[in-house]
Amino acid sequence: MPDNIEELPGVGPKTAEKLKEVGFIDFMSIAVASAGEISGAADIGETTATRMILAAREHLEMGFETAEKLLEKRKDIGHIDTGSGGMNQLLGRGVQTQAITEAHGQFGSGKTQLGLTLSVLIQKPVEEGGLEGKVAFIDTENTFRPERILQIAKARGVDPEEALKNIFVARAFNSDHQMYLAEQVRDLLKAGENIRLIVVDSLMGHFRSDYSGRGTLARRQQKLNRHLHFLQKLADQYNLAVYVTNQVMSRPDAFFGPSTVAVGGHVLAHASTYRLFFIKSKGNKKIARLIDSPDMPEGEIVFQLTESGIEDA
Repeated sequence: MPDNIEELPGVGPKTAEKLKEVGFIDFMSIAVASAGEISGAADIGETTATRMILAAREHLEMGFETAEKLLEKRKDIGHIDTGSGGMNQLLGRGVQTQAITEAHGQFGSGKTQLGLTLSVLIQKPVEEGGLEGKVAFIDTENTFRPERILQIAKARGVDPEEALKNIFVARAFNSDHQMYLAEQVRDLLKAGENIRLIVVDSLMGHFRSDYSGRGTLARRQQKLNRHLHFLQKLADQYNLAVYVTNQVMSRPDAFFGPSTVAVGGHVLAHASTYRLFFIKSKGNKKIARLIDSPDMPEGEIVFQLTESGIEDA
């Protein structure tokens, strides 16, 4: 599917540059926008903007299809072994492609360790729970450690040196840089790299620090929404999995319900296909609770962290 928006009617180089500056970078972002949004962003008439939107929708074939056809398409979905049989069962068969899986919880609850374990296990053959693919790891909190990858790879029977070569790592220094790195993943995919997993650890860290205070909340959520939709588009277009970790914040005023809540609000809650809540338990044991899923019931399992990464307790 082409992503050159200059192919749309009324879009020249200058108009394309204006659109890209405010986030209209591909056909999908234009197809789901309103004529007023496009008109204001590119300084063009609403009639021209409407033609542009309709042309983008035609490119994407955004009409109805039968559920039977959709079921056939879903047969291409892959599943990545998490390292824990219980967690695989909790998620259906592991972490799915064409979906965003989010894990939130306190520090030290195993969120990053799941990302590192997935980064190794995805390189295994399909019959062993992998997808024979590579990984793009966006590190926002300086948590990625190649030494840990070597340790997990050795324990899991994966060539340690090859495991490192198959993981592309980038450190993000703010939310704009984080979004830019997601676009760089698309460039790697277009260049032919067989990336089947994107890890963002953590998703909300920079958004929280860059946009502090209620006055910036609306702007932060709009930007976060664009970021998540871009990641989902990559997942759909290239049949890859997206795994993001997320922070939590305390609710000291909560008399009923949970005392901690995931950061990101409704935007992140709606964008995530599967949501896991990690809880610290006794010793090295952790609890993973599935709190949202389109096809699996809520449930929880106990797991532990070892040299092999995530394992059943």
